[in-house]
Amino acid sequence: MEKLPGGFYPVMVTPFKSNGDIDWTALDQLIEFYLDAGSTGLFANCLSSEMYQLSNEERLQLTKYVVDKVNGRVPVMSTGTFGGDLGKQAEFIHTMYDTGVHCVVIITSQLINEEEDNNLLKSRLETLISSTGNIPLGVYECPSPFKRLLTPEILKSLSATGRFIYHKDTSCDMDDIIPKLEAVKGSNFGFFNANTPTALDSLRAGVDGISPISGNFYPELYSYLCENFDKEDKGRMAYFQQKLSLMDAVTRICYPFSAKWFLQKRGLKMGTDMRMNHTKLHSEEIRIMESLESEFEELCGVYGIEKVTV
Repeated sequence: MEKLPGGFYPVMVTPFKSNGDIDWTALDQLIEFYLDAGSTGLFANCLSSEMYQLSNEERLQLTKYVVDKVNGRVPVMSTGTFGGDLGKQAEFIHTMYDTGVHCVVIITSQLINEEEDNNLLKSRLETLISSTGNIPLGVYECPSPFKRLLTPEILKSLSATGRFIYHKDTSCDMDDIIPKLEAVKGSNFGFFNANTPTALDSLRAGVDGISPISGNFYPELYSYLCENFDKEDKGRMAYFQQKLSLMDAVTRICYPFSAKWFLQKRGLKMGTDMRMNHTKLHSEEIRIMESLESEFEELCGVYGIEKVTV
């Protein structure tokens, strides 16, 4: 399998209309926004996309729309496992791959229950691999419905199949990330870190890219980090990372509602409507979000980062 390009891969949000339908016009603008901000790949139909609130048909429609709109400019991946019988999950992986994605992503917590062990997870991964032909695959330690981290041993076994090209890691700890990186070293198994506080250290350690939720607020900053982590002065990059870590704590407030609100403030013609249960920003949180916008503007000025205008 061909190795994915490294860099920043946003976990896409899904714009909805007030009646709950997907807002395809807003999605058009959002896709171009991600690409103009320097994204080198897109993860459609993920947790930030409210994938658990979509029907299978909508998951396929959403993914196909993104693939067609991107038209080969960057790789697109999409989730293909949503629990239940492994045979049906394998069948949906085939159907999802037919949309034209570069790889179909397996959710670790969709293959086992929370109390079941990693031996069973490994066995069920092997079953899916054997029943999905030569489809390129990815794996994602999604925190919902519960987080199941992969061990270095399992990652190494997946790497040995030659089928896996994308891993979205949610370890959030360099002591866990480094041995997992070692397990896939020298392979085409792309390793993408979802955690902002460890972003700079992980890039220096050899991850292929990053894919944090904060990238839905200011993707330009994460593209800059991926492009300059080993080029800029170390002190300047350390300060940049410190700022990103502090700002990341703010983006978690009412996420992903807050991401839609922030993007709307940035000028995107998308609403804040959601499928999933959510709370809206109250007045204090709106003030905090406005401060986040100021921090973003300041970093762009200090580091010469071009802000995408919409």
